[in-house]
This record gives sequence, structure tokens and C-alpha cells, in this order.
Amino acid sequence: MLKEIIPDLDRWLNDQNAPQKIAIARVVDLEGSGPRQPGAAMAVIATDSPQVAGSVSGGCVEGAVVTEALDILATSKRRVVTFGYSDDEAFAVGLTCGGTIHIYIEPFDWHDQYNLLRADLNTNKPVALATVIASTSNISTTGINTGAKLLVQETQTCGSLGSDALTRVVERDARAELAAGRSSIRRYGSDGEAQQQDVTVFIESFATPPQMIIFGAVDFTAALSRVAKVLGYRVTVCDAREVFTTARRFPMADEVVVTWPDRLLDEIGSTLGPRDSVCVLTHDAKFDVPAIAAALKTNVGYIGVMGSRRTHDDRTARLIEAAVTETDLTRLRSPIGLDIGAVTPEETAVSIVSQIIAERTGRQAQPLAITTGPIHR
Repeated sequence: MLKEIIPDLDRWLNDQNAPQKIAIARVVDLEGSGPRQPGAAMAVIATDSPQVAGSVSGGCVEGAVVTEALDILATSKRRVVTFGYSDDEAFAVGLTCGGTIHIYIEPFDWHDQYNLLRADLNTNKPVALATVIASTSNISTTGINTGAKLLVQETQTCGSLGSDALTRVVERDARAELAAGRSSIRRYGSDGEAQQQDVTVFIESFATPPQMIIFGAVDFTAALSRVAKVLGYRVTVCDAREVFTTARRFPMADEVVVTWPDRLLDEIGSTLGPRDSVCVLTHDAKFDVPAIAAALKTNVGYIGVMGSRRTHDDRTARLIEAAVTETDLTRLRSPIGLDIGAVTPEETAVSIVSQIIAERTGRQAQPLAITTGPIHR
């Protein structure tokens, strides 16, 4: 993603001996299977031996994109390029996964917005970048030009899309996409009218990292913290037992909190949403029941609880006694994780995050070898 290539962009921009001719390529849309999702980014700097940072396809079409980027730098013309399996050149560029990938390539000439974007990304603040990637010829007199950008920050915006009405509508939609953690293409009329095809805008969301709250300072927690961090979560470990709940035991956690689970959720529960997870690994009713009851009062997307089936049945009875409804109980994933035969803490961590991913994507966990249809949706 764009955040991944910031160090290379900064290095090139700060190199007084390097040419300042840089192109940015971003995946803006996929049809069928694709190696990387919208927002995947690659930068190309024009030198005698062009340098590349990032990836838009994991190696499938990078060579062809470099050629397109150098041509765009030579002509200053921005455009969307498309590679698909059905194209005559599909095998030539290496895209054989069966889908179609749309990549927007432009000169990197948006330094003011880039500086604000970089500052927000470096401090994990939510921000969205809306870019006009195509427009029809009949609105050329409106001031809406391909490449126009609007940076949407928490409390302000920077830039314009050429039409005040279009800018207002796109700002609204960008904030909605940011709240959902999505990046997507939207199409409008010149004044932001819905269901029109005059202006195509790519809205790229840089949402704050999803949160994973893990209750219980146990060995499984250390393993789950490590795996969750690899997936980009901001991890909080919480347990009321001070002797076990230390940063030294959980070095991968962003925060280690010594308190009762329900007290922590009383403080931060309002910040939890569909992208976040609560994992209760404590095996102790005096911790589990208050933690689960408090988690159920939030909008958190995943609540997983560790324990045997017998423990789960006993815990369910205690939760009902605590006035938890049958509807609320359906939100619980207990015993936690997918049935992949996990035994060790590390394997159990993989089982848990696999279930979280499956819940988020709406997939049934089965071997790809026996399923049909697209691998990527």
C-alpha cells in the first residue's frame, strides 16, 4: 500500500542528485481474481536504470507497469491501464490468475497533500484520498481534471476536485468509506450526481488499524499477539493479575493493561466497531462473564471465547443468569477458532485469526482445492 513506499518516496525526494520525475501506480479496481487489492501501490523514478518501490501485482505485471509509468512521465498524461487474462498480452505480462486488474498511473506531483497524508499515516490517524481518475470530454470546461485530488482528514480537507458540489459529495462518501475501511471507485455527474458516468473517482481509505483486545495473560495470548500484529492489528492485552500482566511477557502488544476486563471495556468500548475483535482467553468465570457481558454491549465485530465445550456450556448458563439474551449469545464464537487441529499456542492463534478473517469475508473455511469460483472476491 502507499504507506509501504513512503520511505522510498522520501529518500528519492530528499536526494538532491536524483531526478524528481516520479510516477505512482495504484490498483483502483479488480474484476474476478487479482493478486493485490485496491490501494496497492508502486512508485517508479525515472533514471538511466529506473528504480521501483512497492508492488501492484506481486510480480505479475510490474514490468509492463514500469513501461507505462515511464511513458506517462514523458508525456505527463495520466491514465488507467488494464490487464486481464483475456487480453492478447495476458501471458506476456504474466497475469494468469483469471481476473482483470485496473491500475491508475500518474506523475507524482501532489506534494502538499502528500506531506499531510504522510503525517497522518505516520501517526495512525484516519485519512482518505480521493482522486479523479477519469472524466468524459463533455465536462472539460467545468474545471474537473483527471488527477484532481481531495484529501479528507478527521476535521478538515485539502484540495478540490474542480466542482464545489462534486467536492462536497465526494467528501461525504470518502468519510463513509473511511468509516468502513474500504477503498473503491465511485462515479458521479459533474456536480456529484449519483448514478452518472461523467466523473470516475478512486477513494482510497487509510483507516486506523483494527483493534484486538485480548483478555487473559496466558501463553496463548503471547502467540495471538504475535500473529495479530502480523495482520496489522493494534493489540491490547488486559488482565487484572499484575504479576502476569507485563510488557516483558507480551512484547508484541501495543498496550498491556492491568485492570478488570469489564472496566477496560467501559472505557474503550465506544471505540470498537465491526473491524475489531475481542478474544477472551482467561478460562475463569469471574473474568470471563463480566468481559463477555461488557463486550456484547459494544459494536465489536468478533467476540471469541476460549474453553472446552463443557466450559462453554457452564459459561453460557452463567451468562444467562447475568441477563445476557439468546440473541446476544449468537454473537459469541465459543469454543474459539476454526477446527484445524490446532494444539500449540501458535497453532491456536492461527485458528483464531483464521476464524476472524472468515467472519469478515463471509467465507466458509474449506480447502481451495475442493471449492469453485474465484479465489479472490
